[in-house]
This record gives sequence, structure tokens and C-alpha cells, in this order.
Amino acid sequence: MMMMMINRESRRQSEPVCFSVTSTSASSPPAHAQFATLPAMAAAAVAEAQRLLTASTKIIGVGRNYIAHAKELGNPVPKAVTPATPSSPDASDSVFAAPPALFRCLQEPVLFLKPTSSFLHASVTATPAAIEVPDPLDELHHEVELAVIISKRGRDVPEASAMDFVGGYALALDMTARDLQAVAKSAGLPWTLAKGQDTFTPISAVVAWDNNFRYHMLSSILFTTISPPTQVPKSAVPNPHDLELWLKVDDELKQKGSTSDMMFKVPFLISHISSIMTLMEGDVILTGTPEGVGPVRVGQKIKAGITGLIDVEFDVQRRKREFST
Repeated sequence: MMMMMINRESRRQSEPVCFSVTSTSASSPPAHAQFATLPAMAAAAVAEAQRLLTASTKIIGVGRNYIAHAKELGNPVPKAVTPATPSSPDASDSVFAAPPALFRCLQEPVLFLKPTSSFLHASVTATPAAIEVPDPLDELHHEVELAVIISKRGRDVPEASAMDFVGGYALALDMTARDLQAVAKSAGLPWTLAKGQDTFTPISAVVAWDNNFRYHMLSSILFTTISPPTQVPKSAVPNPHDLELWLKVDDELKQKGSTSDMMFKVPFLISHISSIMTLMEGDVILTGTPEGVGPVRVGQKIKAGITGLIDVEFDVQRRKREFST
């Protein structure tokens, strides 16, 4: 199962994680009394955030949201532009000649669905999670992504209020059977077989803040609570478009990119997707992957993370066909 670690480069592994609590309210209880409440608050935050994931009804993938990734696979890049005019420099662009319906598709993100049965959740043990490669495949491709967890039901959500529907963030991998995807794309078929199989969506626990703005890394260590020493923002991730994603295969760096390179930002994605299908509490939006995707094979190990926030590690194994209920 998946192993998740909190970044603590400056601390020895054996040291306890302790933080002081600073209050600016004159009526607040003493610091030691506040500190005593942290384990219970952390546990409550863990339970609430994990409840969101267990309530999830669907995973919405966003394809080609990073220009460099779209280009590395030879895919067309969606364009958030207005139609060219015959006299403009790019009038020869095929966008100008496209029918209205096709032009709209060129302006919108590529969306696909994954079942929640493809989740591979974080573990409470130190044993890494096992991503399963089904026969007859020899490899899967890794795609590291920022996952947005929806906090409440929303339909036709205005972009201006879209962030009110974010319950937290997680690190996720969109594991892809590239050979199956290539066959599906050439035949004009959905990508379900390539992206929706069991264990094809490894996901960390959720990064969130409680109502008292104490930062919780919702990991396998339930009692670990991190409280910034002074003022803190209203969310654990004040700017989801300023995060560094990375991924290593057998300790070799394969992917590293910034969410600042996303063509379609989180508020737009929430608004756009909710105009097509109702977003439900716990639904997960995979916001796309930076360049560097590539193969992983049975026996290899993957490490990935959001710099400064969360690391995950898991193994790649051959799927065993065993009946279960």
C-alpha cells in the first residue's frame, strides 16, 4: 500500500514533531491548553478530508493542460483564443476554418472520466502501495498531477466563486496504459481501458486547513500536526498555481514542473466542468501533468511529490488475477 511522508529535512527521523501555537486573541485559552487540543483537531481534520475522498462519485481527468506535455505526445494543444480573422497573421491556422462546434472544442480542455475504483489510497503502514500492471501489458506511463477535491455539490458554478468548492488538494498519478490509449485514439474510442483500471489512480491523503487555520498534513501519522508559528493563510495551498510537482523512477528524476504552466486554471476548470456535469462532494479533478511522462515497469519504484508539502512512494507490481468481493 502507499507510503506517504511529511517533509522534515531538518529533523532526525526519531524526533517528535512539535510546534507552538500563537494566538492573537485576548480571550483565547493559554498556549498549553490550545496545544492539548491539537491531536483531537488533527484527527477531526483527517476524518473530514478522508471522508471527502470516500464520498467521491467520479474522477475527472483534464488532458493536455500543459503545452509541453501535449507537444511531447504529438497532440494538438487546446487554445483559449478568439477566432482569427482572414487578415490576421495566423489566419492560415486551421482554427479559423473550423466549424463553430469544433472551434469550441479547441478552446476547451480535454476531459475524460475515471472510476473511483481506480483509486489507490495512502496507507497507515510503511509498506509502499502497489500499482498493478495487468497482463499482457509490459509497462504503464506515469503522469504526476495536482488533484483538486470538491467539498460540496455544485452545478453551473460561477468562476468567481469556484474556489469556495475546493475542500483540499492531493497529489495523484494518472497511470496510463499508453499502448491501449493509442489504439483507442486511432479508433476514436474512449480511453477507459487505458486509464480506468484498478490502481491506476494512486492518490495521497488530502492537504487541508481546519477552521482555526492550523495546517494538517493528513498522512498515515494521525497525531502529527503542523502549525505555522505566526499568521497563516486561509488554505493550506494559498495559490494552487504556484506549486512544483515532481516524480522519480528508481530515484531518477523524470518529471518536474510548475502548476503555473497550466493553460486552464483551477477556477475555470471547476466552473467549466460543473457546466457539463454536476460536481458532487468528494469528486476529484486531476488537473493535468507536466512534460516528462514515460514508462514504468514491474519491479520499479516511484517517488513523487509536491515540493514542500507531500511525498509519496509506491511499487510497481504484476497484477494477480484473484477473485474478490
